[in-house]
Amino acid sequence: MNRRRQSKHLRAPRPLLAGGSQSRVQRRGVDYIVRNVPAQRSEKEYRCPGCSQRVAPGTAHVVVWPATPPLGNESGLEVRRHWHTHCWSVAS
Repeated sequence: MNRRRQSKHLRAPRPLLAGGSQSRVQRRGVDYIVRNVPAQRSEKEYRCPGCSQRVAPGTAHVVVWPATPPLGNESGLEVRRHWHTHCWSVAS
């Protein structure tokens, strides 16, 4: 009997960035995935959308993206943003 593996294009999609310390939260009626980035894994500089200041390399922070990709985007990763942990926690 010839058993072939199902095409990866026909399999159910894997969760976006599976694993790690992440949670799902709701803000302003939108579900977001929030992933913690420890300081030792933070290697690039980003601009925080909460305060418009830089998130320096070596700074613990969170990466946030919508659980449901916006229209016209294939995944939420295309619209992910790096926030200071405090800025995200006080954002309403």
